[in-house]
Amino acid sequence: QNSLPLYPIRQIQFTHSHCHYEGLLFVNWRCIMLFYSFFKTLVGKEVAVELKNDVVLTGTLHSVDQYLNVKLNNVQVVDKQKYPQLLALKNCFIRGSVVRYIQIPSGEVDTELLQDAARKENAPQKSS
Repeated sequence: QNSLPLYPIRQIQFTHSHCHYEGLLFVNWRCIMLFYSFFKTLVGKEVAVELKNDVVLTGTLHSVDQYLNVKLNNVQVVDKQKYPQLLALKNCFIRGSVVRYIQIPSGEVDTELLQDAARKENAPQKSS
């Protein structure tokens, strides 16, 4: 079987219904592109981004790229007293490797579409 190389993308925590996973996520490039495609559907939506240095920013998702870097507009820092130096921040670019979590409104997730895409991703590949 011809398998694709795996890439560690970041520490994640995932909870959905009765499932919970926490740990280092290793994925192949097709799976990274699945995340990328998913996040592209959230452009224009309000999200909260928690960074590895514990800063939490909220804002409107402006764009995302294949490295899962994100641009936010209308940025606000959640803990204004702890991070007063970020109060003037309005728009920002966040490198994907410094992101711990991206929180999205539950109503914005089409779980059936996401599960279908995951099933297709994990289906045995046809030989040509």
